[in-house]
Amino acid sequence: MSGPRQFAESAVEAESLGWSKGLLPCNPLKVADPYVCLTLAAQATSTLHLGTLLDTPVVRHASVLAGSIATVAEFAPGRIHQGLGVGDTAVRFNALKPASVAAIEAAVVTTRALLRGESLEVGALRPARLNHARDVPVWVAAQGPKNLRMAGRVADGVWIRVGRDPGNLRLAWDAVRAGLKDAHRSEDEIRVGLIFHTAVSGDPAEARLMGKAIAAGYYEYSHFLFERPGLAWSGEDPHDLRHTVYPDFLHHADMVFAGQQLSFLEDRAAEAFALFGDWDDIASQLEATLASTDIPAEWILTHPVLPKGSTLDFMKDAAVQLLPGFI
Repeated sequence: MSGPRQFAESAVEAESLGWSKGLLPCNPLKVADPYVCLTLAAQATSTLHLGTLLDTPVVRHASVLAGSIATVAEFAPGRIHQGLGVGDTAVRFNALKPASVAAIEAAVVTTRALLRGESLEVGALRPARLNHARDVPVWVAAQGPKNLRMAGRVADGVWIRVGRDPGNLRLAWDAVRAGLKDAHRSEDEIRVGLIFHTAVSGDPAEARLMGKAIAAGYYEYSHFLFERPGLAWSGEDPHDLRHTVYPDFLHHADMVFAGQQLSFLEDRAAEAFALFGDWDDIASQLEATLASTDIPAEWILTHPVLPKGSTLDFMKDAAVQLLPGFI
């Protein structure tokens, strides 16, 4: 995506191909304004659910998050959600500190309240109230247990992003359920999605290298995720490798090159954190992963990872090769 018009065009195509969601990242230095993009896409589509994946209170105040997404929702009532989280690259590119669990929780609570039209005491002369309030769901994307538990307490939905190891998926869902229990909420009060980074290549070695780079990306931000599948990191600190693999292992422009920097990492790391291979491989891996968990996931997000220079149309190919088996 290179701009708002291009995102709207891709949203129209996604809708025609049978996709149910159109989400986009939020990084002010790298991506066009997400709320402008979402507004144009909302006007151009009729069924596609649209949202951010993800915005962060580190970059935008809760009142801005609420006001912006409420404006978008005027063009597509019932088809919009706000996705919040740490915002790794948006934060890193601006040399800011990642949002704490408490900061994200406060943003979720405040944003939800403003979107429902509530008046909030904020220490100003009068309570804060969003004049153009729309009841838009607020989701949290998370991989750490504290953020997952927080999502269970306060969010309308949660994107679980821990790879595909059954043990990590089980621990993640347990954390969400613990948060639901904390807040005396039932499981039907939260919607759930699963995110899987999906490396597509007909070359098995190339696909596995990208899968290892994806695994390294998870380790970089949440090293504890290596414990359950019994993986070890014996190489250089991933933060020190950023001079070679910039800005990180999940966002490098050449994921095959990124994987080549990980000769010390076991090949099976790819199997714990990525869907990888050709479409048949990916379908089999996804089917096995979903069968291994009792998470009541409503949506599955296959985050595209392609070799540098690839001409593959991920959205179209996945709709034809992958989507029919999981509808």
